[in-house]
Amino acid sequence: MALIRGMNKFKFVLLLAIAFLSCENQIEKTKMKFLTGEIPNDIPIEFKEGIIPENKIIHKGVFSPDLKEYYYTLSNKSFENFDVFSIEKNNGVWTEPKKAFFNSEHNDHGMSFSPNGNTLYFSSTRPVDIDRIPKTWHIWKSEKLNGNWTEPVFVDIPNLRNKLVSHPTITNSGTLYFHSSNLDYSGMDIYHSKNINGKFKDAEKILIDSKLAKCTPYISPKEDYLMFAAIGNELDLMISYNNGKGKWINTKKLNTEINNKGQGNPYVTPDNKFLFFTTGEHLGNNWKVKWVNIDSEIKNN
Repeated sequence: MALIRGMNKFKFVLLLAIAFLSCENQIEKTKMKFLTGEIPNDIPIEFKEGIIPENKIIHKGVFSPDLKEYYYTLSNKSFENFDVFSIEKNNGVWTEPKKAFFNSEHNDHGMSFSPNGNTLYFSSTRPVDIDRIPKTWHIWKSEKLNGNWTEPVFVDIPNLRNKLVSHPTITNSGTLYFHSSNLDYSGMDIYHSKNINGKFKDAEKILIDSKLAKCTPYISPKEDYLMFAAIGNELDLMISYNNGKGKWINTKKLNTEINNKGQGNPYVTPDNKFLFFTTGEHLGNNWKVKWVNIDSEIKNN
């Protein structure tokens, strides 16, 4: 009997050791995936603190779906002159920042990739050159063909041509989510537009059980959850869940470790494990992109 108890104890210790080594191995793999020395748990930490030049503000950061490229927006502290930069993995290190291939002499911001990585959507103030469409933020896209990105083209949302339209994010089915407002930024809310036969149709407002204005959405590729910033005294990151019948329910704030300074621009990695978001104080002080393990928060609906 003592021998059996001893063998059981040995098996228990062995299983613990295997589990520990497996966890350690997974952590190292994740560090290599993001080329970072620290992986966050449920406490957010800053990502790539050295990429923000003096007198600049960082607004958003997203990865390509293969996690080999990182794109982020910088502006000056007066919230003008928005430029998008990118860094790439090269032999186990990040390259020096360079302006993104779609960056222009106009303002560019709010970028996101299609789930397959072959289309990049972004918002820009570049001229549309169509009569009666005002100069403001509109959605543009570029496609990857034979390994090269095409010249960006205007994404026409017919019933929002005279509105500000920004921060696109797209699903597996090709439905585009974004925020839109009047030209003076009033009446901001989240909309979606379905792609039918290659054209986006009139947008519809997303009906979420929150009376606050909303912006900077992130939609999961499966459309099972939606993250966004609610506009109150500060920005608070929220999550809402699709009930499977097209209704958004169980809307709630993300936890207080995330919501503590004013947050926006959510983006979640393809494995639904890490949330990246922008946080900072008013007037552009101490703005950073942070990341956090969000796995349990997404599942807790």
